[in-house]
Amino acid sequence: LRPRADTKSGMNKTRYILAKPQTCTEMQDQFSIRTHLADFYSHTGRPSIDPELLIRMLLVGYCFGIRSERRLCEEVHLNLAYRWFCRLDLADRLPDHSTFSKNRHGRFRESDLLRHVFDMTVARCMQEGLVGGQGFAVDASLISADVQKQNSSNPDDWAAREINPSDAPRAVREYLDTLDDEAFGAATTTKPKFTAHADPASQWTAARKGPAFFAYSTNYLIDTDHSVIVDVDACRTNKTAEVGAMRKMLDRTEERFGIKPDWIAADTAYGSSDNLVWLALKRQILPFIPVFDKGERTDGTFSRSDFTWDDENDRYICPGGKEMKHTWRTYSDPARNAPSWKVRKYRALKSDCTGCALKEKCCPNSEARAVHREKYEIVRDFTRQCTASEFNVTAQRRRKKVEMLFAHLKRILGLGRLRLRGPCGVQDEFTLAATAQNLRKPAKLKPMGPALG
Repeated sequence: LRPRADTKSGMNKTRYILAKPQTCTEMQDQFSIRTHLADFYSHTGRPSIDPELLIRMLLVGYCFGIRSERRLCEEVHLNLAYRWFCRLDLADRLPDHSTFSKNRHGRFRESDLLRHVFDMTVARCMQEGLVGGQGFAVDASLISADVQKQNSSNPDDWAAREINPSDAPRAVREYLDTLDDEAFGAATTTKPKFTAHADPASQWTAARKGPAFFAYSTNYLIDTDHSVIVDVDACRTNKTAEVGAMRKMLDRTEERFGIKPDWIAADTAYGSSDNLVWLALKRQILPFIPVFDKGERTDGTFSRSDFTWDDENDRYICPGGKEMKHTWRTYSDPARNAPSWKVRKYRALKSDCTGCALKEKCCPNSEARAVHREKYEIVRDFTRQCTASEFNVTAQRRRKKVEMLFAHLKRILGLGRLRLRGPCGVQDEFTLAATAQNLRKPAKLKPMGPALG
């Protein structure tokens, strides 16, 4: 039973209504949200709307693909199941749809409440034993921004306009604030072909091999045991920003939950030398990632992988059995010819290549063959050994769970196109959607027994 003041009769009476029984965990979560926002509410004036009610209504909208907040208020008003989840009585009034925007741009963003709620779902999944912590997978997916090509122009023409930040729309102000952010403005120095006036932080891209469009990238870091999303982040649609988002999510997951995976699986976009060095050497994580290699040839001639590396003698052995050295000079000081941490070029002798029977398949357009060895080629070779192992088949199969989450995000939850603009609004949408997806995991895998009473 829950006490409730009777205001309709005009008398100082207290009546009791039947409320949904709460577990200790639910009461703790409810108290946690209100405590998290306690400093953002005044103790005087009109009573404020319960922030838990707003969060529950938003989760209903994202779980059932209700994109409009106006429609969300109508659905919760009419649907008894939604009212039950939001802990509303039949006579309780719903907040106005504008309340969501006011709180989203105010209290929720200043307190980072949506991230706090997302972390609570991850902690609950860990409590239920749905997060193993041994293997992670990471990937990014494009989500269309809420802008049109007709409302865009060349970046130089747009930048030349006189823009007053105080009078600019919220999305433009957020874009100006993130110019030095590695996930947005500082992600790449390449200028896009078009810049959207309504949401300049979005990026013009043709990554889907079709008509170009404005989009953002949502990045998921998941635990491969039960596809629980342990972190989510928004960035621009380029490889540099997506790799940076992966690093930020790994650091944030270890900081907040104390989880460090033993291995991680990803696609070739994450197979650059710098990223593999960061994973294997700095973070001590086994990378099951295809190496991004520009040394592979497609014209029928030998690629760099066809040459055998001899680490003991610092040389390559070509398919014809001849050796290739970095230098053929003999120094009195052996240290001058010692291997160094930089890109090195290994050449074969002209006399060896001239009379070789494999010359037409090795170097038909040059007198001798040369092979470049990257600065951190030893780390790349270690990654190749990981991808050539038997466990790589299991790791790549589990990596596909990220793609399944993206398919569920777009087809079931209806997040094929963003509704909010600006980096902060996009991050809010991605965080709420990931929270809704995580809530489905314990409900499906760890269902509670029938309610009593």
